[in-house]
Amino acid sequence: MAKDALSTVKKLAVSPQAGKTGTALLAGAAVLAATALWNRAQTRRAERDHPPTGRFLEIDGIRLHYLEQGSGPPVVLLHGNVVTAEDYLLSGVFDQLVERGHRVVAIDRPGFGYSDRPQGMLWTPAVQAHLLRRAFARLGLERPVVVGHSWGTMVALVMALDHPDAVGGLVLLSGYYKPTARLDVPAVALAAVPVLGDVLRYTVSPLFGRVMLPLNLKIMFAPEPVPDHFRHGFPYGFPVRPGQIRAEAQDAASMVPAAAALRARYSELRLPVTIMAGIEDKIVDVDDHAVWFHDAIPGSELHLVPDTGHMFHYAVPERVVAAITATVKRRQTTESDATSPPSVAELGSRPAA
Repeated sequence: MAKDALSTVKKLAVSPQAGKTGTALLAGAAVLAATALWNRAQTRRAERDHPPTGRFLEIDGIRLHYLEQGSGPPVVLLHGNVVTAEDYLLSGVFDQLVERGHRVVAIDRPGFGYSDRPQGMLWTPAVQAHLLRRAFARLGLERPVVVGHSWGTMVALVMALDHPDAVGGLVLLSGYYKPTARLDVPAVALAAVPVLGDVLRYTVSPLFGRVMLPLNLKIMFAPEPVPDHFRHGFPYGFPVRPGQIRAEAQDAASMVPAAAALRARYSELRLPVTIMAGIEDKIVDVDDHAVWFHDAIPGSELHLVPDTGHMFHYAVPERVVAAITATVKRRQTTESDATSPPSVAELGSRPAA
């Protein structure tokens, strides 16, 4: 699509009526074309320097990349925006869960990392949840506890609501749970606009993203500094690839309406829910979201982590793992109680037929 848009500019530039305007357009088109080629080369370099480390699963022609290790009660990890499934490796959550005796699966959401995100449809949380539900079935994941971070919490919630048979419990980290003003959305979402967005994400957006990424990461990790192991292990070229920019922009554009639709359904949740957030989160207000959501979900557990922000799972991975393990146990207890025969005392307390 970017090639088509650039081609249109070139045609206008060389038309007989164009004159000086055409010359300027032609010069602009040449700059955009050169920028697009440079960005394409940078994408190839980023992927060459950071090849896929997991496995691939194909569903209806859509290829998903995922990491899997360990055995035991299953846990599925869904990442947020900007990052990929490797976020849970870098934070230490993945390996600690494996050590605690879990089968752990971390999935690159569509358009992130090495997972496909075909054009022609809006990849809302519901669409992503439906695809991942089928991935669960293919991988033989029976009612795993699903962990979602940031934007990934919405996919986890939709899975629990639309496919309650597929999810045994939820652990939600730094989640966005109801529609609130987001000043960052309009600028980011511009890259999701058809044609214009295609031109931007192949030309200007990657350059702008490279400049802004260090600041964005600083805000994400605040008040903690960006950890050294993140700075050295994170593939900085991935979030500014044209394909992932489209995924990030679409996710940003759909975030507020998705949260509005979810808000009306929270009362339907019938499974163990654990909510965690860093008290100093600069991305999502803790009182407006984590605390509010906890109050809206009877029986949910809330863990607020002091002196940490949006990426608190890097500061206290052991606390996150402990919360996940506890949720797995709650799930097992809940399902055991549901399938156990009534006790003698319960039978005796029932009225005679």
